[in-house]
Amino acid sequence: MTYLFRQLLLGLLWVYRHLISPLKPPSCRFVPTCSAYAVEAIEKHGPWRGGRLALRRIGRCHPWGSFGHDPVP
Repeated sequence: MTYLFRQLLLGLLWVYRHLISPLKPPSCRFVPTCSAYAVEAIEKHGPWRGGRLALRRIGRCHPWGSFGHDPVP
């Protein structure tokens, strides 16, 4: 079950990174980008913890949030 959820999340991220993101202007405040961070977090920590880390990162991505280098723990 966890493997399928992991593959589903990674598939959704692939669709975003290759089909949706190129249509938008670059505007990420972090290095690596939020989508690259999410992929790395899910691959490293699994779908549940990695998904939570990715959601936390996306939640910090706003005009008054932080910026700069933010690697996956």
